[in-house]
Amino acid sequence: MSRNLTALLCLVLLVSVSRADDVRWKKHDINAKSVFEAAGVFDVDNDGKLDIVSGDTWYNAPDWKTYPVRKLEPAGRTYRNCFATLPFDVNADGKMDFVSVSYFNKDVFWVENPGKKGETWTYHEIDKPGPSEAAVAVDVDGDGVLDILPNTVNTVVWYSPVDVLESGPTKRMTFLKHNFGNAAAGHGVGTGDVNGDGRSDLLTPKGWFENPGDPKAGTWTWHPDWNLGSTGIQILAKDVDGDGLSDLVYGSGHAFGLFWEKQGKSASGARTWTKATIDDKLSSVHTLLWADLNGDGLANELVTGKRVYAHEIEPGEVEAPVIAYFTYDQTGKKWDRHVIFQGEAATNAPKEGALRDAQKDFPAGTAGTGLQMTAIDIDNDGDLDLVCPGKSGLYLFENLTKSR
Repeated sequence: MSRNLTALLCLVLLVSVSRADDVRWKKHDINAKSVFEAAGVFDVDNDGKLDIVSGDTWYNAPDWKTYPVRKLEPAGRTYRNCFATLPFDVNADGKMDFVSVSYFNKDVFWVENPGKKGETWTYHEIDKPGPSEAAVAVDVDGDGVLDILPNTVNTVVWYSPVDVLESGPTKRMTFLKHNFGNAAAGHGVGTGDVNGDGRSDLLTPKGWFENPGDPKAGTWTWHPDWNLGSTGIQILAKDVDGDGLSDLVYGSGHAFGLFWEKQGKSASGARTWTKATIDDKLSSVHTLLWADLNGDGLANELVTGKRVYAHEIEPGEVEAPVIAYFTYDQTGKKWDRHVIFQGEAATNAPKEGALRDAQKDFPAGTAGTGLQMTAIDIDNDGDLDLVCPGKSGLYLFENLTKSR
């Protein structure tokens, strides 16, 4: 073997690169010992670089040096009260804060950026609607401003930010609560234009609320079109197969399966829904999003994966974690799976009843999806990277599309 070939093989072994067809990825272990299931990506210190905030720590780009955020005690057996990290400059002071939710404390809140490295960030309650397993920042009302949509399992609620004057020219963001009651609530929530009128509707596992056109004042009509069971966040509505009708895409939060339901029309013109499986081997699907990963200008890659130990005991809990994206082939009428990360099973996990620990049960460096993924150009090279937190660590998957 030549010296040049030997050097090349060593380089390949040193750099962890996975390939999902035409998209290649390099895995970076931001903190393989992190146990927090949410992470936000934003410029904490206004130096022009995107940092990562996850749980009790923020990671300063580009070397990912750590600084404290706030103390977070364990909750339940294996959880932390870190279920979302959504960037918002709530007090309009030019320093990015974040909005979050918690399951065990049942609150929606914001955490104030002190503007100085090493200082503790300050908690501020917004509301206490009930246990929220996750939340997303999404424009529910179509006004061009992101809203807060929590997965509050006992009620359906969302919050729109409102700027109000406190004193003089100083603005402070408050949040207007939109409560849709508890009848449609369940494990999962989402958004999308179901009826093709150009407005974003509100989706639940039991049906959907139709956007009235004046989302803050009008009446949202309820349509009990489906019963999806326990889903993840978000439930998504998008025309997958190109027939002009929006379909549903959702995952099973605590069992096996990633699914879509094709929208059709009956002879009378009523909406119909035909369920089909995208992937029956994927389990614990808690977070999914559409993104343009291959740089073709279309956000038609469905990104998701297995949440590591969503529950300690549930179908597929110890099986090999995977992060992947899925594309729909409209010509072949089939879904294609593109693996970004493939892990190994927790073969030595304690039996039912004993405390299970993702850090011990799965091999070091195991990546999962947790409760929040972010698709963002974190290195400013023109393509979308993925930040994936979970109980088995915090990881960055660098998209190598533009670097080739």
